[in-house]
Amino acid sequence: MAIPAWFTEDRFGMFIHWGLYALPARHEWVKNRERITDEDYDRYFRHFEPDLFDPRAWARSAKRAGMKYMVLTTKHHDGFCLWDSKLTDYTSMNTPIGKDLVAEFVEAVRAEGLRVGFYHSLIDWHHPDFVVDGLHPRRDDPPEEIKRLNEGRDMARYRAYLHGQVEELLTGYGTIDYLFYDFSYKDDDHHDVWNGKGKEEWGSEELLALTRGLQPEIIVNDRLAIPGDLVTPEQYQPDRPMEVDGQPVVWEACQTLNGSWGYDRDNLDVKPVDLLVRMLVDGVSKNGNMLLNVGPTGRGDFDATALATLEGIGTWMSRHQRSIYGAGPSSHRAPVDTRYTQRGNRLYLHLFTWPFGHVHLPDLAGKVEYAQFLHDASEIKYREIDPSIKAQNTGLGGQPPGTLTLSLPVVRPDVAVPVVELFLRQDT
Repeated sequence: MAIPAWFTEDRFGMFIHWGLYALPARHEWVKNRERITDEDYDRYFRHFEPDLFDPRAWARSAKRAGMKYMVLTTKHHDGFCLWDSKLTDYTSMNTPIGKDLVAEFVEAVRAEGLRVGFYHSLIDWHHPDFVVDGLHPRRDDPPEEIKRLNEGRDMARYRAYLHGQVEELLTGYGTIDYLFYDFSYKDDDHHDVWNGKGKEEWGSEELLALTRGLQPEIIVNDRLAIPGDLVTPEQYQPDRPMEVDGQPVVWEACQTLNGSWGYDRDNLDVKPVDLLVRMLVDGVSKNGNMLLNVGPTGRGDFDATALATLEGIGTWMSRHQRSIYGAGPSSHRAPVDTRYTQRGNRLYLHLFTWPFGHVHLPDLAGKVEYAQFLHDASEIKYREIDPSIKAQNTGLGGQPPGTLTLSLPVVRPDVAVPVVELFLRQDT
């Protein structure tokens, strides 16, 4: 399927990981990491009462940050469902909050004019038919106990449950723009897991057909162990535009504020605003999107650090968004410590470090009609320096033929990443 144009136009979205794991506040894999049994994990189910849950506030924060779409975890690996599923009692309806939280999320996101995305885990550590494997919280139980636990478990029954829940999500909430499945771990380069699960266990071909049949315009990611519409590098920045079998592909980097997806109270390894902006720019310069995660607290709101970070990104986006939306890579070669994005005849030079006085742009001599800072539309002077001129005293030496030299102020603009907007001549 050709991916809908909105995705590569919008470039920037918000991921939200939220569920019972917000209460222990020790990472979304807390049940796995601490080998917690269903019985012990149930205390979070009994006490899930997010009284400050306000999805309209979430959506407003995303919109102010310059994000154009939002993706919510409908169910994470622990199996807890944020909607009124008719296939299990393990839902938000049966916690103290007593609400279909997905329904409220969808309504709020649409009200702010953003696109709606769902995350849905293929894994389910709570379901009685999900076979215990090397990623399961019970993986370190004695072998005889694991054998007992797996007796009578049937992945075919679980597969029917998985498909049934996807059908509920894709028929109960109107148009869904994006479905992020997560994840397969069988016979690949990154997982060596006993009883690992992949396309056979999920019924991936049938699940993808079901997804597209119910929502023909939906975008589906690549984690069903079969090809999807885009690839999803997680918590790293690709060093070049991404390819599959030598062919360029649409991609989206999934990133966190602090290395954790769910609310992690004591994790202070927070990325600064300027780094996150550089990551966004870097992705767009390589024809990618960024899906930046926030993990709401157990009471259902964004913590102060997340809010401040989103506000900082939004401040930059409010003045620089046209270097992001609808922009992509440029055929021009950017100088060291910079990135180019381009949209039509506008070339955007993002200065990751601040040079003294000048920046030299290869092969742009004679190709630029006008230059300005994007944040305030103040003019940037430029010139071509004769390659034969020698540097001496206060005189700048010549540059290689075809180089355009910009003259910059000594004081760096007070923005997360300064951007120069270059208007290219139409006849070049």
